[in-house]
Amino acid sequence: MARVVVVGLGPAGPELVTAATLAAIEDIPHRFLRTARHPSAGLVADATTFDGVYEGATILDAVYPEIVERLVAAAAEHGEVLYAVPGSPLVAERTVDLLRGDDRVKVEVHPALSYLDLAWAALGVDPLAAGVRLVDGHRFTVEAAGQRGPLLVAQCDSITVLSEVKLSVEGESPASVTVLQRLGLPDASVHTVAWDDLDRVVIPDHLTTLWIPELAEPIASEMIRLHELVRTLRARCPWDQEQTHASLTRHLLEESYEVLEAIDALDVESGEGYEHLEEELGDLLYQIEFHALLAAEQGRFTMADVARNVHDKLVARHPHVFGGEVAHSASEVVAGWEQRKQVEKGRDSILDGIPTALPGLLLAWKVQGRAASVGFDWPSIDGPIAKVAEELAELVEAIGPDPRSADPEAVLDELGDLLFSVVNVARQLDVDPESALRRASASFTGRFRKVERLAAERGLDVRSLDLAGLDALWDEAKATERPA
Repeated sequence: MARVVVVGLGPAGPELVTAATLAAIEDIPHRFLRTARHPSAGLVADATTFDGVYEGATILDAVYPEIVERLVAAAAEHGEVLYAVPGSPLVAERTVDLLRGDDRVKVEVHPALSYLDLAWAALGVDPLAAGVRLVDGHRFTVEAAGQRGPLLVAQCDSITVLSEVKLSVEGESPASVTVLQRLGLPDASVHTVAWDDLDRVVIPDHLTTLWIPELAEPIASEMIRLHELVRTLRARCPWDQEQTHASLTRHLLEESYEVLEAIDALDVESGEGYEHLEEELGDLLYQIEFHALLAAEQGRFTMADVARNVHDKLVARHPHVFGGEVAHSASEVVAGWEQRKQVEKGRDSILDGIPTALPGLLLAWKVQGRAASVGFDWPSIDGPIAKVAEELAELVEAIGPDPRSADPEAVLDELGDLLFSVVNVARQLDVDPESALRRASASFTGRFRKVERLAAERGLDVRSLDLAGLDALWDEAKATERPA
């Protein structure tokens, strides 16, 4: 079987590289470096580096499988290759984890000194006695969830990572944090900075680590409390124990609609309604947690996987934010989004993937939006408005002088075309047709309730009134809303 021999270059210069690693480098002519950005990379002469893979990738998680594929291919070609990584191959090396799980190659790992050993020496800490938790800075919120410390946060290689670490801490933040940089090198630095200045004064690089001895509150404590509550209810509550993904769909739908209702009732200027929205979002979040727990019980995925998946997907689909692309308008963003989704999911048509079970107005909106993303759209609002008039005339013609003798199929088709055209007008105006219709329904409901109250004040029952009487009360109710 083809073989990959993995060696570690240690945490710093050549003096910390083991004799076994040097011997492997000498013995194996076909050599690869995960990155040339390491003080001891020069020891691996005539090596192919994977720095280009890093530079060409849009998301970090795509880098590691690509490196493994190239290593496996090279091993198949040459029989044996050397793969050198920074530090120790057994500490925070995702590519090595993937290689060891790949049955196409035999993997031999040579242990090496890790940057952790230098960190413990610099901090004067026994990690076992202190119960230190090692955390990847790129996944700080997930991996540090529920933790108070002590935490050693590795791979803090960008301002973005430092900002995310700082902002992830809820409640009272630590007064300061210890920053360890380039340990084992001549310009090594171990210094303390104020917590609030973490992403302001520190200049991060690929050899930057943070030491957080203690936090006042656990990271993401409220999310952890909810997660544990859902697990407890699932274990102890008879109702929760009976639930399945299918049985919960009704509740998921109901909670989604209640969130929409809370949004409709929101008054942004006065702030009224936010408390209710907060409550309804919590109910919806519970449903999401429940479905994630059911999947975790089947060994499919966890809530952390859900969060990671949507995070990475959003990063990949926003190259104008996280990459080199430029988007000048929201319409350009939407067009790019749809095109990337089509490529990612291998869809033949730009219209593939639209759920046909969507409410009619939303389905029409989605279909039109997808078509518009490739340029199939009216150049101005005049076109859709004229189309509404045209479709209305065709509907009137289909109904004819006697609705009872009209062709039901023809009426259905023309009415559908009219509604589709109205959605097009809404889309051109950037007005959600569903929200507009819900607002009109709410307005009608409020006004009709006033009609009922006015009738009751006169000792009348609306069910006993003729149309003329109802119209008179309707006008009266309308006049109270919008005085002439």
